[in-house]
Amino acid sequence: MDFITLNNGTKAPLVGIGTFLMQPKDAEEAVYNALTNGYRLVDTANGYMNEKAVGRGLKRSGLKREEIYLVTKLWPSVYADADNAIDATLKRLDADYIDLLFLHQPAGDYVGAYKAMERAVKAGKVKSLGLSNFPEEQIQEVIAATEIKPAFVQVEAHPYFPETALKAYLKPMGTAVMAWYPLGHGDKSLVEEPVFTKLAEKYGKSNAQIILRWHTQSGNVVIPGSKNVQHIRDNIDIFDFILTDEEMTEIAKLDSGKRYYTATPEALQGYLNFAPDFDAQP
Repeated sequence: MDFITLNNGTKAPLVGIGTFLMQPKDAEEAVYNALTNGYRLVDTANGYMNEKAVGRGLKRSGLKREEIYLVTKLWPSVYADADNAIDATLKRLDADYIDLLFLHQPAGDYVGAYKAMERAVKAGKVKSLGLSNFPEEQIQEVIAATEIKPAFVQVEAHPYFPETALKAYLKPMGTAVMAWYPLGHGDKSLVEEPVFTKLAEKYGKSNAQIILRWHTQSGNVVIPGSKNVQHIRDNIDIFDFILTDEEMTEIAKLDSGKRYYTATPEALQGYLNFAPDFDAQP
């Protein structure tokens, strides 16, 4: 595993297991399988309704807590009571601290919630902070009103939409990008682009592995989700080759501005109104 050094001096693995859209039983198994196959970063969220299961997977792995980089996110419906929401999140995860805590969406009182996360850092409950799905304008709003710069921004990123402008904005702050939909939401037209097929043949890898390696060489942390043990193993098996500068430039030509998710004002309001009982998850 390779690591990235963040703007607060901590380090994070470049590849982790994502648990988006996983039912609790599947999330527990995926986390356990990932951790026993070399992964050290696990990504979940309040809104995924599987934090308790993720916590069980962590315990089953037998790894020490300090060996795992644990990532979760506060959902907008808890922003107004973020201090208590952080404690509740820790309880669901059965963890003493969170390595990286995100605000999941730019809805509601996200500035107030970020300040609560800063208090959690000072209390030793959280080590690093991040913003998920926040565009540049809202990132700047948070930064202007708070003390701790985000260590990560988690956004959709892949060769069709590499987030070039956002990364240029974040670079002076040392804020890294964590990419979701790193394979373009499984879009075959992306995964089967001729450049990836050619490079897969050259390096003896799959097209997906070439894309994930492109991410890590671009400085992105990736969190591909999978319930398939072989896919989990394959997704981390990307550190035994290096794409050349010319190959990275060739891949960069795929940037078309195509993305698979866009947050409308209506969607953001819907996220704020979605307020399940997070403690009710099995």
